[in-house]
Amino acid sequence: MIEVPYQQLSPQTLEALIESFVLREGTDYGEHEYTLADKLVQVKRQIVAGEILITFDPTTESCNLLPAEITKSHK
Repeated sequence: MIEVPYQQLSPQTLEALIESFVLREGTDYGEHEYTLADKLVQVKRQIVAGEILITFDPTTESCNLLPAEITKSHK
């Protein structure tokens, strides 16, 4: 697993990656409903803050967003 700094991605690629991640997460079951736009902003804020990291798996040639504490425990 390779960590990919978000600054190395074009704004369009970063937005597409975040949108793909948000759309995969499924249905909300909490007290609050959030719009797609709200979710995109929340995830981007977490990426910029370093709470979520972008990873690339060369074996599957896929990207994923993971909580920073998970990726740090695998180093």
